[in-house]
Amino acid sequence: MRLTLYTDLSLRLLMFLALDPPGQATIQTVADRYRVSRNHLMKVAQQLGQAGFIETVRGRGGGLRLRRPPAEITIGEVVRTTEEDFRMVACFGDEASCVLTPACRLRGALGEALAAYLGTLDRYTLADLTAAGPPMRLALGLPPAEAA
Repeated sequence: MRLTLYTDLSLRLLMFLALDPPGQATIQTVADRYRVSRNHLMKVAQQLGQAGFIETVRGRGGGLRLRRPPAEITIGEVVRTTEEDFRMVACFGDEASCVLTPACRLRGALGEALAAYLGTLDRYTLADLTAAGPPMRLALGLPPAEAA
């Protein structure tokens, strides 16, 4: 299974915000640090805000911050929110166009694999992903935690 760039950006934005909790990061700052499109990141931030992962503050001194503690945000929850299509094969959808559909066991095996995949992601939180704080902060150009 391959995650979309959208989900990748969602996870990276949330990780940035988890690593820089006291401040309110701007879209531009995060885009610059990750070297990604500001426009794409704006769309990601909008959906993450609507889904309750982040809150946005407008105006001077505004920016983005997590709405919930990192330990309460599971990676599986983020992936389910940001991925549009988990159909691994056509028969996962409404269109049962395969002649094997009535007798096929592939759909069940792939469904089980998908459930295991998402179940594994549910065991990890944003806090788990950012536990290696100092090296990640350094890679993103953030000051050490004690100086933040």
